[in-house]
Amino acid sequence: MNAVINDFSQKECFNIIKMNALQEAQTSPRQSKNINIENDNHENHHHIDDTTTSLQDNKKLKILLVTETWLPEINGVAHSIYELAKGLKANGHSILLVRPVQVSTTTDSLAEQTMLVKGFAIPRYNTLQFGAPAYSSLKDFFKKNKPDVVHIVTEGPLGLAALYAARKLGIAVTSGFHSPFHEFSRYFGLGFLLTPIISYLRYFHNRTDMTCVPSEKTAGQLQHMGIDHLSVVSRGVNIQQFNPSHRSSSLRQSWGAGEQTTVLLYVGRLSPEKNIDLVIAAYRELQVEQSFRAVRLVLVGDGPERQRLEKLGSDIIFPGMQTGENLSQHYASSDVFVFASQVETFGNVVPEAMASGLPVLAFNDAAAGQLVNSGQSGWLCGLNDERQFMQLGAGLPKQIELQAMGKRACMRVQQMGWQHAVAQFEQVLGKVIQQKKSSEALNLVQAITKEDSQS
Repeated sequence: MNAVINDFSQKECFNIIKMNALQEAQTSPRQSKNINIENDNHENHHHIDDTTTSLQDNKKLKILLVTETWLPEINGVAHSIYELAKGLKANGHSILLVRPVQVSTTTDSLAEQTMLVKGFAIPRYNTLQFGAPAYSSLKDFFKKNKPDVVHIVTEGPLGLAALYAARKLGIAVTSGFHSPFHEFSRYFGLGFLLTPIISYLRYFHNRTDMTCVPSEKTAGQLQHMGIDHLSVVSRGVNIQQFNPSHRSSSLRQSWGAGEQTTVLLYVGRLSPEKNIDLVIAAYRELQVEQSFRAVRLVLVGDGPERQRLEKLGSDIIFPGMQTGENLSQHYASSDVFVFASQVETFGNVVPEAMASGLPVLAFNDAAAGQLVNSGQSGWLCGLNDERQFMQLGAGLPKQIELQAMGKRACMRVQQMGWQHAVAQFEQVLGKVIQQKKSSEALNLVQAITKEDSQS
């Protein structure tokens, strides 16, 4: 009799567990391959189900970031992930960090716990590193800290090892797509690597639960490459740091620029993929077409092309890499932002320039394509049309019109704070965690059902 009672109790227990698991599975959103982007072509692009509530209304999460670049390194990836992490922490979430050892470090790391791995310099980018694939150490770190989700920022060896470790331990894992490395290859004479790089990126991102992209353009490109589970997490701009009030007459004077001098500005890496030769060509075209006009070109940044570019004209100003207040002044003290890159997933420098009161000359691509109203707050050039780019540069209007366009550019990005991007990122993490719970619950239902049928 006792055996029968015990058997009945076990079945009853199984039924309760099965019922709870089934309920969990039914109330959690299923895994989706849809893209969270807005597009008029609804046949190709759809929204992920928005049934998940904001994480701010639920429990606070332990979010582990794996990245091969972090402040004080100066690049768009480090800046973007830092701003997102800062917003998550402000919303009450815990941040854990895995990164390579740096020569210099920031005192404001945001992370409660940091794991450091050995770093190796990237060829031609001595200031950037890739991290050692410390799989065993990563797995131990994950076990010890028990993150709710692992977010992999970069797809290098460290990121791949973190992906394997997270999947081995059954932890929800997301990734970010920040840099189109497959497009960079052709600028460094490595075009033959294009196919294997795309294959690797597809392999990597399709093994995460969701890949975050900064723009609709990038989402479409990755979908075309065969990468699924995509969600747009936009970018923001700090309008306190970047605004016209930072304009400096003394800085302009150091460039040899008076009030009526038109200063063209570029900010970013001095690297082949940024197409800086076209920026210089547009500047030269302006000098020829408006020979009466006082003009200057300022190229802010550093990189493998700097030494070669410095030989292209003694009238071109190279202030080097700038940060903080100095960077704010360089933006606001210029008159036009000229950006010729066509390999951006977003391009943080575009909204920074606009917030600083500069009209933007750029290709109709990424951030510029989203933010610039051509003819009103800047000029958009057709993709790959370098002749048109130079013609637009040569036809810049008078200083008073540039100032009016700069004001419109500034107004355009006033509501573009980082809060919206942080909220989008929170929503992605919430969906992925719920999907993981749903999958585990379904697996439990299947296991219990199988055992129940065999008993």
